[in-house]
Amino acid sequence: MKRKGSLLLLLAMLTLATGSQPQKARAGECPSLREGQTVYVPAYSHIYFGNRERPFLLTVTLSIRNVDPVQPLSLTRIDYYATEGKLIRKYLDRPLTLGPLASIRYVVPQKDEAGGSGANFMVEWRAEKAVNPPLIESVMIGAESQQGISFTSRGQEIVPPP
Repeated sequence: MKRKGSLLLLLAMLTLATGSQPQKARAGECPSLREGQTVYVPAYSHIYFGNRERPFLLTVTLSIRNVDPVQPLSLTRIDYYATEGKLIRKYLDRPLTLGPLASIRYVVPQKDEAGGSGANFMVEWRAEKAVNPPLIESVMIGAESQQGISFTSRGQEIVPPP
């Protein structure tokens, strides 16, 4: 009987936890077509572990995927910022066209600690016609001794400054 009560409590907690989450697009739903965006992408050149908050260095991969099956898009800005908001690196000196269903990636090496735990990318893109917005995310991975970690962060559209 005690086990059944624990299972019911766990089920109730899961129901509450998932019920309060924002709704995301599901398969079969159409995203809104766009002609451009500015996207903030969280990245972590390291995270902390242990009681002494030792840094665990990570390799960061910025992945940009044009998910539109017909139209190309143009990447106009890809900038990498440190935790403090300081610009570390500009990846583009001119616009770059990404064809339909094409992808591109940019890698921040594991030994590059400049970004810190609050690093981020700012990505801007434009298209001549309204397209499916690209999938923009960062992938972090690191290994030390016999420990390894990997995780992703999805980009979020922001309103660019005027």
